[in-house]
Amino acid sequence: MAKAKFILKEPSSKSETLIYMVYNYQYKRFKYSTGEKINPKFWNPNNQRVKETKQFKEYPEFNTRLDKLENGINTVFRRLLNDGIQPNNEILKKTLEAELSGNILQPNTKSLFQFIDEYKEESKFNKKIGTIKVYTTTIKYLKEYAKLKNKGLDFDSITIEFYNAYVRYLSVDKNLSANTVGKHIKTIKSFMNEATERGYNQNLEYKKRKFKTIREEADTIYLSIKELEVMEKLTLSASPRLDKVRDLFLIGCYTGLRFSDFTQIKPENIIADKSMLQIRTQKTGERVSIPLHKTVKKILKKYNNKLPIAYTNQAMNAYLKEVASLSQLKEKVETTITKGGVLKKEAVEKYKLVSTHTARRSFATNLYLADVPAISIMKLTGHKTERSFMQYIKVTQEQNADKLLNHPFFN
Repeated sequence: MAKAKFILKEPSSKSETLIYMVYNYQYKRFKYSTGEKINPKFWNPNNQRVKETKQFKEYPEFNTRLDKLENGINTVFRRLLNDGIQPNNEILKKTLEAELSGNILQPNTKSLFQFIDEYKEESKFNKKIGTIKVYTTTIKYLKEYAKLKNKGLDFDSITIEFYNAYVRYLSVDKNLSANTVGKHIKTIKSFMNEATERGYNQNLEYKKRKFKTIREEADTIYLSIKELEVMEKLTLSASPRLDKVRDLFLIGCYTGLRFSDFTQIKPENIIADKSMLQIRTQKTGERVSIPLHKTVKKILKKYNNKLPIAYTNQAMNAYLKEVASLSQLKEKVETTITKGGVLKKEAVEKYKLVSTHTARRSFATNLYLADVPAISIMKLTGHKTERSFMQYIKVTQEQNADKLLNHPFFN
């Protein structure tokens, strides 16, 4: 029997979240955004309506709108069957909106730029500053492109033809790297996904296989245990700035934590009797437990378990290159990057490529080379998939062969 129910997009949210109507019929599932939002604390999941409370005075009108929506989907479903029309999601959506026209939900009329501008402002309350910066840049490039091409971009404009032309524009006109282009395409797809879920967009070309997020494997490095030991032995007492940066970086190299996490370690994160570090990561919110390496113990003891306040990530990266240079990381590393649509190769001294993220990559690679099982390393780094984890492993063909020399298969 066909039946409608109402669910929240984010039932655990502390702020307003969308209400969806889900209609199960003939072993199919029709999901429809009501366009309405509610704070979950005012929602009764049992009867799928707003709680009758003085804190939410408009609950009678709100629930009446949901009732009309439920009645509307039941009415059009029965009418389609009576008329001999086999329902599907597309037909249900069109007939439901026709039924509700002038009643509950008018067709959404927000333009693409109106929606993404509003969405960016809304995201300031629940997304990180870095994400908002990406949104801002993506919107800027889209508006510049629309003005340059004299095109009124809207939801229906986001087609495969737009994709091909826009990738060329970002690559050639803006001279962006392939990964940066991919980042902006990914952001456009996330805008379109959100607009589709909210009922503002019906154009699904952005979901096609050819509308892909470009990704080029970055030329990244890791530091071997031997290189880390050289860095650890540097005498930097004459430069407290570099001394502090070196110590924090080594903490990252032997814990695998991101910059946002290894710079926030507090005494309460240190489980002394278990010789372990426990921390909830900022990016994923996952709690990880990491054994304390002897170098980490040494550095923690130096600061009485209270690590110094870190510089900004940008400043840390600049100072790290000084530390890496003093560590004699002068060997040349070939880098490749696609920029302006052209593949460019360049030999760069290794110390110039060291950044705070090199720490996490070094941790994962050194453990992998030490034959620690990948699943165990992933538990420490918090990676959910082996695919994302393996992007951190920087092992050369020769190192891989060396690892396999003692494998039973080759003996």
